[in-house]
Amino acid sequence: MAANEPVLPLAGRVAIVTGASRGIGRAIALHLASLGAGVVLGYASNATQADLLAAQINSSHEARAVAVRADVSDPADVKSLFDRAESAFGGAAPHILVACAGVLDPKYPPLVDTTLEDWDAAFNVNARGAFLCCQEAAARLIRGGGGRIVTVSSSLVAALLPGYAAYAASKAAVEAMTKVLAKELRGTGVTANCVAPGPTATDLFFAGKSEEAVNRTAEASPLGRLGQPEDVAALVGFLCTDAGEWVNGQVVRVNGGFI
Repeated sequence: MAANEPVLPLAGRVAIVTGASRGIGRAIALHLASLGAGVVLGYASNATQADLLAAQINSSHEARAVAVRADVSDPADVKSLFDRAESAFGGAAPHILVACAGVLDPKYPPLVDTTLEDWDAAFNVNARGAFLCCQEAAARLIRGGGGRIVTVSSSLVAALLPGYAAYAASKAAVEAMTKVLAKELRGTGVTANCVAPGPTATDLFFAGKSEEAVNRTAEASPLGRLGQPEDVAALVGFLCTDAGEWVNGQVVRVNGGFI
């Protein structure tokens, strides 16, 4: 780095991002790397996309990235994810957790037609996964400043649209848990916030929707478009920097006016 080059706001910090191989998680990982953070890319199944992202970050940013397979609903996998974050970046405690891994039933069934299997699938990843990641982060993130936990919910918790009973309920649990966690972290210097995107142009959003439904959703936005993953990543990046420290215990709906 040149002598007059400004220090990046997350230089020297390590971030764990789950659900990082695609969509919003991928954009968050890229953005945190651009801010100087070393990034652990947690992914569930798509090793190819995760490895490509790690290679992209390692070739274009000063920070490093490693891809780590982890089922966030498995406590052993979550512990291993944090272990890898420490071993890959010099043995120090990580600074940041962004719990972004999530699933959505593309059938959009009404509650009466939601199977127990689909209900459990939503809660296993969305709620249990966020809980296990937050639990590990609360015990292991660096103390005394710079520690950040950001969970990812959905503006559907506020919109409460038909067809999203399991998804919205699982994400509501994440929002409540995050607010409680922020209070429980008193004295550690670690903040905990939740971002709740609205309709965002990702594979998760497009799954099972007709082109007409997608266009109708975009046109309903006051800004006349779907959100982009980078719109969410910018907010997460701010919350993870020192400038975002005074935002704590909040749910921030980043949705362009959707709700």
